[in-house]
Amino acid sequence: MTMPDTAEQTADSRAGRDAPAAEPATSAASARPLERRIEAILMVADEPQGAVHLATALQAPVKQVKAAIEALRRDYDGEPVGDRPAGPERGFELREVGGGWRIYVRAAYDDDAADFVLTQTPSKLSQAALETLAVIAYKQPITRGAVAAIRAVNVDSVVRTLLGRGLIREAFADSETGAIHYETTELLLTQLGLNSLDELPPISPLLPDGEEELTL
Repeated sequence: MTMPDTAEQTADSRAGRDAPAAEPATSAASARPLERRIEAILMVADEPQGAVHLATALQAPVKQVKAAIEALRRDYDGEPVGDRPAGPERGFELREVGGGWRIYVRAAYDDDAADFVLTQTPSKLSQAALETLAVIAYKQPITRGAVAAIRAVNVDSVVRTLLGRGLIREAFADSETGAIHYETTELLLTQLGLNSLDELPPISPLLPDGEEELTL
């Protein structure tokens, strides 16, 4: 025998029938402007970011990501974007390098950025920076990933420090993977008092299998 519904149960049942179907939840991230989301990633990325990679990371259509990247490029260059009027040219620009996009200092302001880095950054390098610099000096051109594999630690921040000091630079980007290869600069030679990389001391005696030679 079925018991009659109470007044509270009847009200709840009626409310459930009359309530509209729930709308799919929209994430807070998807509600933010796609251009700004891409911009945030590019500001911290150490390697060029392709449109497909960005689309995957942001869960956005590739076509929309490409349009947003172009809008950012035009905006930084002081060009009008859609209904937005042209603004001032920025001190940085968006460049396509190695099949991806990355934010760089605009060429016209390279001297200002270099002078600031060289005069404002303390001259002493950490042990981690010295070790990373040594790997790059002896194995160049070399990718950041390869350096990390040799040192068995993450070297992202250290590489940024060395780039900022002007001791290393981007040599080229791999045409297939987009990975950037790094090499040392003339400034390093000046700091070490060398005329060329050929004057670097042999490293083999310093390796573990060279211990016997060192003890002779």
